[in-house]
Amino acid sequence: MTAIITEKFRQHNATQFFESFSETSGNTYYLFIGKATPFTTGTSGGSDGSPPTPTDGIGEEFYVWDDMIAAKNITSSFITFALPRRDWVNGTIYDQYHHAINTSNPATSGATNIFDSTFFFMTSDYRVYKVLDNASGSAFSGSAPTSESSTPFESGGYVLQYMYSLSSSEIEKYLTTDFMPVTTNSTVSAAATDGKVSSVKITGGSSYTNGTYYAAVYGDGTSQGTSSGAIIRITVASGSIQSFGLTAGTDTTIHAGGAGYTYGKVNLAAGFTFSDTALSTAANMGGSGGIIEVVVSPRGGHGFNAIEELGGHYLMMNATLTQSEGDDFTVANDFRRVGLLVDPNLYGTTTASTLGTARQTYALKLTSINGTFDADEKISQASTGAIGKVVDWDSSLGLLYYQQERFGDYGTNGTNGGYVAFSGANLVTGATSAAYGTPDAGADAAVTLAGGATITFTDGYANPELDPDSGNIIYIENRKPISRASDQTEDIKLIVEF
Repeated sequence: MTAIITEKFRQHNATQFFESFSETSGNTYYLFIGKATPFTTGTSGGSDGSPPTPTDGIGEEFYVWDDMIAAKNITSSFITFALPRRDWVNGTIYDQYHHAINTSNPATSGATNIFDSTFFFMTSDYRVYKVLDNASGSAFSGSAPTSESSTPFESGGYVLQYMYSLSSSEIEKYLTTDFMPVTTNSTVSAAATDGKVSSVKITGGSSYTNGTYYAAVYGDGTSQGTSSGAIIRITVASGSIQSFGLTAGTDTTIHAGGAGYTYGKVNLAAGFTFSDTALSTAANMGGSGGIIEVVVSPRGGHGFNAIEELGGHYLMMNATLTQSEGDDFTVANDFRRVGLLVDPNLYGTTTASTLGTARQTYALKLTSINGTFDADEKISQASTGAIGKVVDWDSSLGLLYYQQERFGDYGTNGTNGGYVAFSGANLVTGATSAAYGTPDAGADAAVTLAGGATITFTDGYANPELDPDSGNIIYIENRKPISRASDQTEDIKLIVEF
């Protein structure tokens, strides 16, 4: 048994995911950062220079929660459909759109799937065009196109369909070196005609009588086979049918596009080709070997739905981390992991989180402090056996932010291998700095942070804001270390392919 996952299936899933960001009873998505400590072969695998590939397993999700630093809600204003970025370069051979690209009918580039081919491009002024004809596989020659015509036009020896332009906001939020956002231009969409014939593919043949002829397009279109349906104007020179274009009188082109075609055929035999557009006088072209293959437009016509037409089964999410971002994102340590979290709960509850940002480290309000704790150092509480790792130390407020990982190679919970939480007014000591302090048993109040946010402590302890292991982690990406600073903003883009 053979089967495929179709482009429509990918597009359906992408659309469902996109819509879940804005539906009334939709999902809540968070971009999170994590992994303040280096990747090593003895713990997480890999190295900072060559991060390990995440695994798709139950244990992996638990570990990701352990070293999660903070999370930020991604709203519907920061997600878009996207495409692989294809820049226009003069002299490049681009593929042309065809409804039936496959192994037996590959694109000019050799691609066997239309969405893997180079049938669209973006110019330096961020206009996106679809290639309807590439002059039988020739290179684009000339200046970059600038037309925003809603109907096909000729440029650089090609026939193009303007699709849409990127806005300044889209460029800033979503454009990367590898991907570009895709939207449908309402003017182009309104001008599109479902089933209109906009291009053909020519095999020239030989020994035809020079001249200009007209042929009806047969198939299932409206008024097919008549002067009210699609009509091809055929130009024969040097005994051969000339290549498709738009220049009147010099090449074979669309005289009338018609509507409603899902397939079409041009019969070049006598009695089916005519010497005038009224289709009244038969003309014998003679010759042999010529083929005019009708290229069927996508549903709705070219430009009707740029997302579906160009293969927008990618979604791009954008989040900017501005300095400490709500006092939840440390600027005193780096991170090596980003991911996407769906529908987490508030800590210790079954209530879904609606927080804009969330701190995911534990925190201690220390008193009787001596020394300065170092980022990433091991801390321990000898009286309880609890151990953890420092994420950030706020010396001005006496706040120690830390994480506890689970077991095994991670080894940062209890000295006996089990989970042991920090507790009580018991001394906490740094392994490398030798700094120490005691959780303030009298600190049962909200502490105001530098950015104005507050953390509420109970006997000197504060929990993360999201309940660990709640919701679902649906995307994990390990990266090389990304350092942070108090005046720094990170612009993070996640690409999901369906």
